[in-house]
Amino acid sequence: MTVHAEAPTGLFELERRALAVRESILAIGAGPIGTHVGGSLSAADILVALYFDVLRIRPEEPRWDGRDHFILSKGHASAALYSTLAERGFFPREELDTYGTASGRLMAHPTLSVPGIEFATGSLGHGLSLGVGLALAAKRGLRDNRVFVVLGDGELQEGSNWEAAMSAAHLGVDNLVAIVDRNRLQISGSTEDRMGLEPLTDKWRAFGWNASVVDGHDFAELVPALRDAPGGGRPAVLIADTVKGRGVRHLEHRKQGHYAKLSPAAYERALAALRAAA
Repeated sequence: MTVHAEAPTGLFELERRALAVRESILAIGAGPIGTHVGGSLSAADILVALYFDVLRIRPEEPRWDGRDHFILSKGHASAALYSTLAERGFFPREELDTYGTASGRLMAHPTLSVPGIEFATGSLGHGLSLGVGLALAAKRGLRDNRVFVVLGDGELQEGSNWEAAMSAAHLGVDNLVAIVDRNRLQISGSTEDRMGLEPLTDKWRAFGWNASVVDGHDFAELVPALRDAPGGGRPAVLIADTVKGRGVRHLEHRKQGHYAKLSPAAYERALAALRAAA
């Protein structure tokens, strides 16, 4: 039987949490160093679905032995992860104001000093390998911990991901789930113009994974897919169709939103657009 973090969360509540996470991402983007706004906004719904419905976790006991493990391989989207962890109660929301400050622990990429962070990430192409190791350790230790890894689509151009994919299938770690944030943009432009990934679903299947495509912004579709993914003798991957800059119309589908330090006026405009679309 699959055990979730808590009773399944209603769709309205998930939407409310996602809006709060996106508001926090924009506030971080308006902070002293800015942040990777576009990719954080595209991943927000995936993280909310995981942390408020799917993951077996204890925010008051982040290192609980029975927890499910989460790895943000696209560590540059730390603003989305920090905002979700704060919303879920791993640390006070007020600490988000310290992002990027010399006296704070919320760095531009996740670090182990932050409750709820399993690995320091952001050197792209490494997160899935870490996930394979955690999943294999759980299997060999006869433990039922599951492992979820969020990957950026641009980082799939790194060969280390495909070595990890091949290893995971060979080792039969069906407690491992990868979620690809498929927003189709990287810092230099379209993923397909830089190094084409399609047919992406077929590639994963060819490597021995159970692969499916989901709407990465539709909780009614995303949550059941995440709940049902583990098991079946193979690792699973969800290709989550997402929009870079999701929720802020003038930032959506734009590589210029990859990294931004929002001025006060830009922040207020973005926040107003986000709330108008909610």
